[in-house]
Amino acid sequence: MINILDNYKNTSNIVNDVTFIIDESKNKAYRAINTALVERNWLLGYRISHEILKGRSRAEYGDKVISNLSKVLTEKYGNGFNSSELHKFYKFYKLYPEIVAPSGPQLDTLLTWSHYKILITIEDKVVRDWYEKEAIKETWTRDTLQRNVSSQYYYRILKNQNIKGIKDSEELNRLEFIKSPLITEFLNIPNSYEYKESDLEKSIIDNLQKFMIELGKGYAFVGRQYHIRSNNDYYIDLVFYNYILKCFVLIDLKTSKITSRDVGQMDMYIKMFDKLKRNSDDNPTIGIILCSDTDEDVLRYSILNDYNNLYASKYKLYLPTEEQIKNEILSNKSIYNIQKELLEI
Repeated sequence: MINILDNYKNTSNIVNDVTFIIDESKNKAYRAINTALVERNWLLGYRISHEILKGRSRAEYGDKVISNLSKVLTEKYGNGFNSSELHKFYKFYKLYPEIVAPSGPQLDTLLTWSHYKILITIEDKVVRDWYEKEAIKETWTRDTLQRNVSSQYYYRILKNQNIKGIKDSEELNRLEFIKSPLITEFLNIPNSYEYKESDLEKSIIDNLQKFMIELGKGYAFVGRQYHIRSNNDYYIDLVFYNYILKCFVLIDLKTSKITSRDVGQMDMYIKMFDKLKRNSDDNPTIGIILCSDTDEDVLRYSILNDYNNLYASKYKLYLPTEEQIKNEILSNKSIYNIQKELLEI
């Protein structure tokens, strides 16, 4: 467990120092309570599991054990121990049998019980482990984890990009940061509303933190209507810097289906930005055309086909169902495979 003195420094400002001590103490108490709750629920699951093993020959024995135990615990301790919760404790132990063992994770890297309740709903172990690692590394809140699971974040950012035939590992790494579709229900724009690109941009700026979480890892905001001048003045809708990819990311917003003109404009922005703004230690600039819909002809025959730094990505103003997202991913796979096949001709 982290000692509060490890991070404490005397700044000669008593208000700052006292505030730090109080806040760190509260955080330490919260971590201790969370750890105790996770350990308790794991141990309850462990004990229930061993009791259920006694009746391994009778399928109904486990439900009976949990039902009887729930009645006793609810009478003794009140809410929080109904059959549904006890089933979650049992499943938690079965899916994470080592989490409280000596070989398990350090206590300070444990997520909250609210996080684990979401993780145990994911049946695929590979996917579940990925969400757990990302939640720890990116310090996702419970709500952020739930949203990412509900919007099929893993499949949109990784699974759909891991397409057989991509040989360039550098390109694959970039693709892990280009998500399609982006789910932007937090912008609160009605799907039937006739909105302009300026409305979309304002909504993104008003919800910038959520938008960057949806974009993915490593994004930092640089500016909106970013001015760039050559012989004329140009304004790029949104500019970010990705500190993992070590490059600028330009976003052009379109409230309609993508056109070849949009592609040509973004191509020009990328080349101008590389020449006029990119630093010597930056990687080449990436451009994303964020549109309400893609067009197979544009994706098939425009420079999107053979330009590794220019991408089209759809956005959705509502949270689709799991089936809708899966269909969208399959559609994107099909288009991407066509593009790759054409490159090899």
